[in-house]
Amino acid sequence: MWRYIGRKLFVYLLTFVIAVTINWMIPRFMPGDPVRSMLSRASVGNPEALQRMNDYYTGVFGLDTPLHEQYLAFWAGLLRGDLGVSVMLFPQPVLDIIMRSVPYTLGLLLPAILLSWIVGNRIGAFAARKKLLDNTILPVGYILTAMPYMWLALLLAWSLGIVAGVLPTAGGYAPSLRPEFSWLFISSLISHWFLPFLSMFIVALGGWAIGMRNMIIYELEADYSNYLQALGAPTRLIRRYAFRNAMLPQITGLAVQLGTVLSGALLTEIVFNYPGLGTLILQALNNRDFFVLQGTFLFVVVGVLIANFIIDIVYVLVDPRTRVQMTGGAA
Repeated sequence: MWRYIGRKLFVYLLTFVIAVTINWMIPRFMPGDPVRSMLSRASVGNPEALQRMNDYYTGVFGLDTPLHEQYLAFWAGLLRGDLGVSVMLFPQPVLDIIMRSVPYTLGLLLPAILLSWIVGNRIGAFAARKKLLDNTILPVGYILTAMPYMWLALLLAWSLGIVAGVLPTAGGYAPSLRPEFSWLFISSLISHWFLPFLSMFIVALGGWAIGMRNMIIYELEADYSNYLQALGAPTRLIRRYAFRNAMLPQITGLAVQLGTVLSGALLTEIVFNYPGLGTLILQALNNRDFFVLQGTFLFVVVGVLIANFIIDIVYVLVDPRTRVQMTGGAA
């Protein structure tokens, strides 16, 4: 077990280094100069003063050194927990800016992923048992899976927000409120959270339902199911075994789909102007803020890697065949 965890940690550490390096490179090969973009908003008319300010801020952000020195300085700062200073919100630290957005993204992402996975698997299992449900859920599931996150988010914002007017379509809470522990603020927070959550939940739900339905049918036609049926085992028992075996590929699918769901969450935040990492990435792109971009990408990479590592460990705990292989026993 510990050898398996050690191998996984090495693979994830190597993946982390490569992913962070690519994330560091992408903003620097984008067109545009972050310092000039920052100074253009200052409306400085004196060319001499503009040049002096340009030289000063280029030095402050460390952009006056060769790329390899910038790369080493980035890793040195990362090991100290220093992600640099923001260009668009100078002189605020990047870490403080990101930490204000992370709770919104996690509060949106975790419930949408977990609830859609749990509910989708249950619906798929029921659909595999009854033909009427199967004929209804299967086409609906395919339609939901084919929907892009952004398109469904726009549809929900238009129908429930603009036409019906029952839910807000932008922001994390009402602009007239200040963050505090009160029922008024919490209710505003939930009402602004519901539409982004619903759009992510609905799209993910269809995929999990179809996957579980197909796996249940496959397991019910497997040799062990036919053998149990020939022995006269109760149908409920056979279905229970089929459900447990069908859950294993669904756990693997959760790790595989995590990146797709996360990208969908970032796009959904942009549609609803939700103050999470997706909106922060868009603002950083518009302002050529390299440091916020690479800091946000870093959080995304770390989050995906940690989630995948946890799913790997959970898979070992729930699949006895994997534990037997690790101990060198016969399968």
